[in-house]
Order: sequence, then C-alpha cells, then structure tokens
Amino acid sequence: MTDDAPGLSIALAQLDPTVGDLAGNAALVRRARDEAGARGADLVVFSELVLVGYPPEDLVLRPSLVDAAATTLRELELESAASPTGIVVTLPWRADGRLFNAAALVAGGRANLRFKHELPNYGVFDEQRLFAPGPLPDPVTFHGVRLGLPICEDIWFPASAAHLAAAGAEILIVPNGSPFDVEKFDRRLDLVRQRVAETGLPIAYLNQVGGQDELVFDGGSFVMNRGGSLARLLPFWCESVAVTRWSRTADGYRCDDSAHWQEEPRLASVYHAMVLGLRDYVRKNGFPGVVLGLSGGIDSALTAAVAVDALGPARVRGVRLPSLVTSEASMEDAEATARHLGIRLDTIPIHASVAAVEATLAPAFERRPRDVAEENVQARLRGLLLMALSNKFGELLITTGNKSEMSVGYTTLYGDMCGGYSVLKDIYKTEVYRLARWRNEHVPDGSLGPDGRVIPESSLTKAPTAELRPNQTDQDTLPPYDVLDAILHGLVEEESSVDAIVARGFAHETVTRIQRLLYAAEYKRRQAPPGVKITRRSFGRDRRYPITNAFRGA
Repeated sequence: MTDDAPGLSIALAQLDPTVGDLAGNAALVRRARDEAGARGADLVVFSELVLVGYPPEDLVLRPSLVDAAATTLRELELESAASPTGIVVTLPWRADGRLFNAAALVAGGRANLRFKHELPNYGVFDEQRLFAPGPLPDPVTFHGVRLGLPICEDIWFPASAAHLAAAGAEILIVPNGSPFDVEKFDRRLDLVRQRVAETGLPIAYLNQVGGQDELVFDGGSFVMNRGGSLARLLPFWCESVAVTRWSRTADGYRCDDSAHWQEEPRLASVYHAMVLGLRDYVRKNGFPGVVLGLSGGIDSALTAAVAVDALGPARVRGVRLPSLVTSEASMEDAEATARHLGIRLDTIPIHASVAAVEATLAPAFERRPRDVAEENVQARLRGLLLMALSNKFGELLITTGNKSEMSVGYTTLYGDMCGGYSVLKDIYKTEVYRLARWRNEHVPDGSLGPDGRVIPESSLTKAPTAELRPNQTDQDTLPPYDVLDAILHGLVEEESSVDAIVARGFAHETVTRIQRLLYAAEYKRRQAPPGVKITRRSFGRDRRYPITNAFRGA
C-alpha cells in the first residue's frame, strides 16, 4: 500500500430479500450496514434490486412500488449523513419518463446512481420489457477510490467493464441476482476471470441468496484479484456479511484475502437448492407447514425428506390414502418413511369415496369397460382430500411428481398434480433415486431433519408404480427410466432432433413416441404448480412451448 493511498474495507452483504417487502428489505440493509460498519467496513454492497427483491417481474411496473423504493433511498441518504459507512444499494429508478435498474452509492448524505446497461431477455429473464437500458456507466468516487458499478448482466458482455476501465475505474463492484442452476457457478468464475483479464481490474461479485417462487439463488459471492486468483468466497445457500480489506499496490488495488474453491458435488447442490427453495416459499408466503400424500414410493419419500430438512418434522404432515389396489407393502413403506423422518402420518381410506363416484358416473359411462377414467378417479379423489386438509389447516399442499412424469404426461390432472408447490418438478426420475441415496448417506448443511437413513430401502428398490390398478408398474406404459430420461434430456435440455437422438442408439419408434407424449402433455404442464428450478431448461420458466403445436420434425 502506498503512503498516499489508504486501504479500503468493502463488505459483501449476501442477503435473502423478499419481493415486495420494502420495509423488511430495508431493515435487512440497515442491519447489514450497521453490522459491517461495526466491523470496520467503509462500504457495504448489496445484491441486485435489493430494496424491492429480485426478480420483481411486473410488480416493478407499479408506480407506487417505484415511489416507495425512492422514498426508502432518500431515507438511507439522510441516514448516511451521520454514518461513516457507505452503501451500494439497488432499486428500480424512474428518470425522464423511463424506468431503470439502478445501483446507488449512498454516502455523506447523497446518492450517486448508475443504471444497468445490458438487459437480459432470455430464459428466466425478460428485463427488456420492464426497464430501459442505461448508458455505459462511468465510475463513482468513494474515499478517493474510483469504483465501477456494473450490474449483473453488464459483466456478461465486455462493453461496460471496458468502458469503466478506460474511464479510470480501480475496482469493479457487481451487484447480482443470478439464479442457481447446476452448472452456473463455473460459468460465473469463467466470466469474471475474462473481465479481470480484459480490464486488469479486480472484481467483487455480490450475489443474492434465497428462494423466490421457482428460482433459487445460491449465494457464493466472491472477490477475484488481478491475474484471476480467488481472494474471497462467501458460503453457498445461506446469508453472510463478509468484510474484505483492500490495499493499493503498484499494480492497483488488491483484496488482501486469499480463498480456494472446491466444487460442491452435484447431488449436494441440487438437494440444497430444493431445501432452500421450499423453505423460502413456505416462509415468505406465510404457511404454517406443509402436507403431502405419502404413497410409499420414492418420489413422495424424497419430497417428504426435503420438506423435513427445510421445515423440521413438526411442520410436515404425511397422509396415506389407500384404495382397494393399494398394497400392504406400500402402506408399510409410507409408515416407515414417516417414522424415519419423525412426521405425523394420517391415514384416510378412499375405498368408499371411489365406489360412490363410480356409482354416480355409471349411468353416464353406459356400462363401458373400465379404463384410465376409473383409475384417475382414485388420483383425483386423493387430490380433493389433500386439498381439503390444506384448506382446513392452512398447510401448503406439495406435490410429488418428477420431471420425467411431467414431461410425458404420466400424471393425473386435478389428481396427483394438485398442490401449491413441487419440489421435484425439475428432477428426472433417475436423479430422484440418486438424490434419495445421497440423502440416506448425508445430512445437508442447515438441515432440520434427522441423521441417518430416512428413506426406506424398499422404496429405493421396488418397481415404481402409480398403483391405480392391480399389479401396475410405470414400465407397463413407459420405457425404463434410464432410457426415458436419456431421450428426454435430448428432447428437452438439448432441443435435439429425433434423428440425432436415434443416432445415439435409441429405437426410432421409442423416440418419436416420447416426443409425441412430450408435446401432448404441454396443456397439463401449463396447469402444474410452481417448483424449484434446477436445470437450464425447466418447464414454465425456461422451456415455453405452445399447447397447439403441429410441428414434429425429424
């Protein structure tokens, strides 16, 4: 550090804001500011749109929300006049009749604003319909240091960082709202390393953490010095306020810390995302707990385990809903799951209800042979009864279907699809098994559930079945799940053609049949509950196909 250039302490406040809760979010900001200030921080940085929560979607088009955010900023400005700690706070900002995604450096009683230049318009993002692009941002000066404040997407392209470097910026501080997917963190590191190499400037990358509807933000904020070395890494999956110390060297500013990153195993990351997504959905929407059907199968067992890890056993209710074709083994497996997890288990037989509905329908069915219509009566009665429990006790009904089933429509509309949230919505069946085995061998960080085996071995080893008719298995209707999931990965994740997937060794008839089922089930998926986004091609958020669609292609 040179004699005429004092060091700088920058705190990274990785927080979990709630969309629309301006008072609560402002309280988070103030608490982090005060905590970091007490630890010697000169400046505290927050994630993208922290005052209104991210992503606000069309809520940000409400003038009253934007006005409330502006009022909060003015309050923070006034407070900063008497505070030695500055903040970089983020909010929607209206100027000259346009709405911007803004970052404000607040210190000494005033705010210096910069606007997001690159607006993402792909996947889960549609900011071009919400915000106007700001000009290429210029640096702001704080404690004699020229700081660049590019926002999130601004560093996915070189223009903003290059402009800031040319204008004399010495440190780039990037507020982000970057949702989790299983391959994302590597891409973030590579991207920031590119910007560091191009500009010769260190970058502090501040990400949000927490769940917002289907999106989960994994945190993992970090600082990267010149040369691409990792100086600081904040934890994943939880809030954290970290104070970093910066010195000016002959080559410019450098964070004094040093860090090492070891990639979290895929299954651990996916499981943590499911837990955090469900926990925040329940918490932020004010549910006292959750209820779910326990069939004795692997999907409901894994869903129950995630729920207990997220909420604790006292806030999870399992329900068995046996029909005449429900096996004793399924009943025992459901009971074992509830016992291992320590949750309440109710049993509500549906035999009489099924008989009553079938008798009511008999005149309309005109003595036609039994088929899927009668089978689905069972699933729909289960959905009705579970929703009744949800209504009575206020608990969120969580569904247990997985991505494989949702892809091909192997699910009953208004039956097992009933509910308010889906933990496995973006998890293929083969990964359901891997996650269940992982959970039996590991306890995730922050878990409120028990140690040891929580999912019965028999649920892992028996043939999967909807159990809507005697001796039914999923493979009566579908190819084996390893085959099905490989084909679906090609069709959904890769948008590959039938011919390309057939070239990998799959039968043409099987691939075309799966493609036909995938397209035909689009109307069901439009009515499915929200669920945790795990992959880059989740249904609803990323993959949005028309329901009426005659194209097939080769």
